[in-house]
Amino acid sequence: MAIDLRDPDDSYVSFWRERHMCTLTTPRQDGSPHVVPVGVTYDPEGGGKGIARVITNKHSRKVANVLAAGPEGARVAVCQVAEGRWATLEGRAVIRTEPEAVADAVARYAERYGRTPAPNPDRVVIEITLTRAMGRA
Repeated sequence: MAIDLRDPDDSYVSFWRERHMCTLTTPRQDGSPHVVPVGVTYDPEGGGKGIARVITNKHSRKVANVLAAGPEGARVAVCQVAEGRWATLEGRAVIRTEPEAVADAVARYAERYGRTPAPNPDRVVIEITLTRAMGRA
């Protein structure tokens, strides 16, 4: 079921605020999908159509996959499932390294997941400017 990115319903936004593990799918060099478990935060008002964020280590395969796509970013998807409810966000991902962007993403993660990650000087943000949302929340 398609979700209006400019006006997602309250149950969809609420589902993205609950504590759920998610998956991130990035494209490998050969085009095959690389799927890994991650924590995701969703800002439905960011960037006009929404932004999703994943904090991670700059040396991870997912970061390498995004960087390999070039300056326009990689087409990616994040997804979460809880019993009969599900939600997927798709968009263009770029890597953000600015300390303010990383601190903001860590704060959002701490709010959603109820814990602040340990400091990590190699932490970066996979920032996804959304182009599509789907789900049943």
